[in-house]
Amino acid sequence: MKKIFVVAGIIIIAIIIGIFVINIYEADTEVTKETTKIGVILNGSIDDRSWSQSHYEGLEATAEELNLSIIYKENVVPEEIPDIIDEFVKSDCKVIVANSFEFGEYINDAAKEYPEIYFLHATGVGEDKNLSTYFGRIYQIRYLSGIVAGLQTETNEIGYVAAFPISEVNRGINAFTLGVRSVNPDAMVYVSWTNSWNDDDATAEATHRLLDNHNIDVLAMHTDSLMALEIAEQERIMSIGYNLDNSQDYPNTYLTAAVWDWDNFYTPVILKCLQGKFVGKHYWEGVETGMVSLAPLTDKVSKETEAIINREMEKISSGTYDVFYGPIYDNEGNLRIEEGECMTDNAMLNEFDWYVEGVVSDEEN
Repeated sequence: MKKIFVVAGIIIIAIIIGIFVINIYEADTEVTKETTKIGVILNGSIDDRSWSQSHYEGLEATAEELNLSIIYKENVVPEEIPDIIDEFVKSDCKVIVANSFEFGEYINDAAKEYPEIYFLHATGVGEDKNLSTYFGRIYQIRYLSGIVAGLQTETNEIGYVAAFPISEVNRGINAFTLGVRSVNPDAMVYVSWTNSWNDDDATAEATHRLLDNHNIDVLAMHTDSLMALEIAEQERIMSIGYNLDNSQDYPNTYLTAAVWDWDNFYTPVILKCLQGKFVGKHYWEGVETGMVSLAPLTDKVSKETEAIINREMEKISSGTYDVFYGPIYDNEGNLRIEEGECMTDNAMLNEFDWYVEGVVSDEEN
């Protein structure tokens, strides 16, 4: 009898959810009958196999679902933005998307100048009636990829090629290192800086600096350039990617990657723009939203490691655990986060100017 009640309850819930979804769909079709133009400003190209392509793929999926016509501007430098936005306005774009932190000043100014247009600024800060900024808690995925690296290394010397020592990048380095040392307390993470997001020469130089100075056998990255992965493949060093899953291009060395699934963000937010329900805010979405994820582990990763990753992913997804829970010490031996405490979002977003135990920056060598 209990089983009958349970089944009946499930059927009723399914019917309610079905009616709800149908109603949403009918409302959506009203605002997507006509094509809406949007403009997108990228600091890279739509086929860079990295940061900008991750946005392109997400937006293309959103465009198909919401009947959008998208104008892309690629490899944009900040000074070009005012003219590009003027062009978008003249083209009757209703939404403008920008994907780089360095565009912030121009996007903030444009949002004030054009209050009738919705602005979405990835990695930006601030908000307005017609402006939302957004990022994902990719540090959660960095932590998981750090576990992969910590279990994979045999030399206990892991390399990390990074762009700039800003909170976003430092947060990822620290989360990665906490993951590494959660399974391998003897391992060290050596960081080499490129001082560029996508300069191939600077990335190659930073990568070789790591390989020349340390016995690196696993290499991770936070740049949009893929040179670290290219060199790792050449040198037969295991690698962990970023932004997109590029495993097919590095068959001998690729382990996994921290990746973005932007359509899980763009579709609901742009739909709100079309419905006139937009609310300007700062989004910082975690694994539970599907915006950030770990690329499938390749056959270089053991089944034992996969089981640990699955367990840790469940903990993070449940909301009962996050990466920066104390006690956490910095790399100078200072207790930064007390036992039983966790970092605030503001501290993680804006005040991460230190490194956890186990990190060695090339500025310190």
